[in-house]
Amino acid sequence: MLIARVIGTTVSTIKDEKLLGRKLLIVRQTDERGSPVGKPYVAVDTVDAGIGDLVLTCAGSSARQTAITKDTPVDAVIMSIIDSLEVDGEVVFRKT
Repeated sequence: MLIARVIGTTVSTIKDEKLLGRKLLIVRQTDERGSPVGKPYVAVDTVDAGIGDLVLTCAGSSARQTAITKDTPVDAVIMSIIDSLEVDGEVVFRKT
């Protein structure tokens, strides 16, 4: 699993039929304190995340293990919205 922040949305009117009705969000991986690292990527949203949310994602074959993404052509999925992060005994993020 990777920690990422939702930074945008994408619209695709022509797509594989298994993705019809699915929200596609642009996310960017963060470190454990929420600072951006890496390149943005698109993930299928399964939890109604929004721009600015800190989320957990998974990629590769693991992304096709949720009830919504099973047997679909996806490589990344948002599977959790993070409420808080604690690192070395210090709360470094808390959703407001």
